[in-house]
Amino acid sequence: MAATNSLQSLHHHHSLLKVLPSDTSPPSSLFLKPTTSISTATNISLSLSTSTTTTAYSISPATSTAPSTSKTFSLDLLQQHLSDQNFREADEETRRLLIVLAGEAAQKRGYVFFSEAQFIPEQDLKDIDELWKKYSNNKFGYSVQKRIWRQKCNKDFTKFFIKVGWMKKLDTEVEQYNYRSFPNEFIWELNDDTPEGHLPLTNALRGIQLLNNILSHPAFEVDGEVEEDEVEGNENGGLKGLRDSSKPPLSNRVFKTDYSF
Repeated sequence: MAATNSLQSLHHHHSLLKVLPSDTSPPSSLFLKPTTSISTATNISLSLSTSTTTTAYSISPATSTAPSTSKTFSLDLLQQHLSDQNFREADEETRRLLIVLAGEAAQKRGYVFFSEAQFIPEQDLKDIDELWKKYSNNKFGYSVQKRIWRQKCNKDFTKFFIKVGWMKKLDTEVEQYNYRSFPNEFIWELNDDTPEGHLPLTNALRGIQLLNNILSHPAFEVDGEVEEDEVEGNENGGLKGLRDSSKPPLSNRVFKTDYSF
């Protein structure tokens, strides 16, 4: 496989290696896009009653060391979507739950800064991940993505995006990849051809730091595992160290961007 030019951003043809705003300057598009299920009402309820017996999950209130979430939400809606194999809706609900769990600032902003991932309670993130694995035959989930990222891609996000199917190969003489267009080009069905780790999605519009911090979260640490240094980003939030000495220069590969999820 020929080497890449660079990771591109996931919106309006901006490069991850070039123009990415800092956390202090929110983009015009949401990093983690809230769904219409977010409401300013204080009495919102997400519990669903079904005729079947389901495992009860609930999100723990934030501890004193993390921002207060002001509400406690049930994971019943996520479980319902996943059990019904409605993976598109489950992905949206997962994104909304991460915003809630990250704290009041994230809720008001409507998306999560990478620095806020540490405030997501470990058990709650594990519960979300377990639901994804349970209803996908262990094909989807953050822990699945972490295994692929570490063991199969050596923490190279370019390789990871290709491996989980977030990028597609173009029909060109020179090996090129393009980011899939959200939502139509993503895969919302569980079948033999669905790439392992394809879901849930984590937007990298503003860089890969949030995805890196989620995959590196203590919730997904394996016994005996020693985490390496965090993936470095350049001054604009892009990637460093993507060069693979066994492959041609990155400039020989092209990445285009046209989506934000």
